[in-house]
Amino acid sequence: MRQVWIDTDMGFDDIVAIAMVADAADVAIAGLSLVAGNAPLERVTRNASDAAGFFGWTMPIHPGRDRPLVGALMTAAYALGDSGMPSTGRRFPEADTALSAEPALPALARYLESGGGDILTLGPLTNIAALLAARPDLAPRIGRLVWMGGSAGPGNHTATAEFNAAVDPEAIQLVIDAGVRIAMVGLDACRPVQVSVADADRLRAVGGDKAAVLGDLLDGYARIIQPDGSAPHTLYDPVAAAAYLEPETVAFRPARLDAELSGRLTRGMTVVEWRVPRKAPANADIATVPDVERIRALVLGALDRAASSAQPRLPS
Repeated sequence: MRQVWIDTDMGFDDIVAIAMVADAADVAIAGLSLVAGNAPLERVTRNASDAAGFFGWTMPIHPGRDRPLVGALMTAAYALGDSGMPSTGRRFPEADTALSAEPALPALARYLESGGGDILTLGPLTNIAALLAARPDLAPRIGRLVWMGGSAGPGNHTATAEFNAAVDPEAIQLVIDAGVRIAMVGLDACRPVQVSVADADRLRAVGGDKAAVLGDLLDGYARIIQPDGSAPHTLYDPVAAAAYLEPETVAFRPARLDAELSGRLTRGMTVVEWRVPRKAPANADIATVPDVERIRALVLGALDRAASSAQPRLPS
């Protein structure tokens, strides 16, 4: 049984990714750490509590950093709203799921010290960087670090920067400089994997309260770019989850990875040098081509099973 630690800023696609991992028979989630990104940490914490109550998650959930290593927090409220999870109707009911009183960094340190190694990161790399800044001795204990973030081409937050990278580029560079080899699942691998309002309709057709909630949230997610639902929307974090769960679903190429920290137009850009080892030694693996149908099957299968699971009737 593999163990993985998941670091997340708890948007809807993060939650789908976590549900995929929780659905896997051969993986155990050792813990979740929360980081500000899609939304401020207070909202991320609320989303985590509600999602845990809805899905019945029992893994410990630890609050982490509420701001990037440098500067003020930048959120995705402009695209996702204040909740970080748009919906066309119902949402997760408010839950009183207790989060751990232990902060994320000591909990993550203990995971690594006790033999855990793999980390799946679905937001800015702030928590991982802060841990390595305080405990550089833990870098060799990290096994596979799969990160949803960055881009080898155009960005989505700016012309050059993907959102998770733009929130905390200093964190990316600190993790790289600590000697951790990042498996970067960036926009290039994510963009071909999409969901639509038709997927939301199919999910609602499963029937029941849970299917209605998940269908409305998936519908809201699918309409982020095109509110009328006329075009599908890219899946992000679930592609990274698939790459962790079934490495054959995403092709990777070795490259040299660095983060741009100071460019007026390029801050947050993940600079990928493919010409290794001729120009630079490889320090990362960059996702390139996804198996679109297999990843969609993992995503929709996990949502179907969550929608069908036995739970008490949810409040309207």
